[in-house]
Amino acid sequence: MGRERSRKDGYSSRPIDIDILFFDDQVKKTQRVTIPHPELEKRKFVLQPLVDVNAELEHPISGKSVINLLAECQDESAIEKQSKWLRNPKKDFPISKYRYLAIEGNIGAGKTSLATKIAKDFNAKLILERFKENPFLPKFYADAARFAFPLEMSFLADRYQQLLEDITQHDLFTEYVVADYDAYKSLIFANITLQDEEFTLYKKLFHLMHKELPKPDLYIYLYQNTDRLLENIKRRGREFEQGIEASYLKKINEGYLEFIKNQHSDSIKIIDISDKDFIKNRKDYLEVLREIMS
Repeated sequence: MGRERSRKDGYSSRPIDIDILFFDDQVKKTQRVTIPHPELEKRKFVLQPLVDVNAELEHPISGKSVINLLAECQDESAIEKQSKWLRNPKKDFPISKYRYLAIEGNIGAGKTSLATKIAKDFNAKLILERFKENPFLPKFYADAARFAFPLEMSFLADRYQQLLEDITQHDLFTEYVVADYDAYKSLIFANITLQDEEFTLYKKLFHLMHKELPKPDLYIYLYQNTDRLLENIKRRGREFEQGIEASYLKKINEGYLEFIKNQHSDSIKIIDISDKDFIKNRKDYLEVLREIMS
């Protein structure tokens, strides 16, 4: 929720705090919970919303309605509505106008996390790259020269099959698609990892297959600086990624930026998230959504 627990004694902020005010007309007191909440009669910020919901709701112990409790309350604090950032973002960001949204980024940039959050909040069909199922990936990081070509070929085939099947299939329950990669990712990585002759062959195959794939309505590139990427890679703890060097990440970033530069399209956006944490901080997440829609 964007809050961090403080270390001071007594009342303090917590990541999320849930108070049970009433449960029907039950009266309950244990070591863990007291119902009705023992302090609700003293707090205007609790009573006023209760009155807005049901002014005649009766307190099961005193028998008084909440509107009468509010009138008797000695709390003189001001009541303010919370800002709208607590609402479901679907109400404020019409992302559904993009039928196919592709989120890209370097290794460890957070593209899968962002795609997953957007798909959940906006009820979109989620497509995640199946890199964990690729048997060549750990071998590539151990011996790049030997396994680069079979790795890139297997990724090309799998991405082509997944995008062709998942995006073209009609889904009755979702209106649009969010993916954590775009087909051009294959060409960007292959250009870095393959020898010249291998890349020439690869490029021919890629362009033949790419013609059949739908193009994203909006392409988002999440940029993070190299130091932050290395921190993220270390934190998520995939053993075969721990040997990735900064120079390799820089080449990948340059490859993406070169691709983006040559597209000349308004449907591509670069969002710098180097100083953002949209997983732990909801404010950062909403700022990313705002940049997507800007």
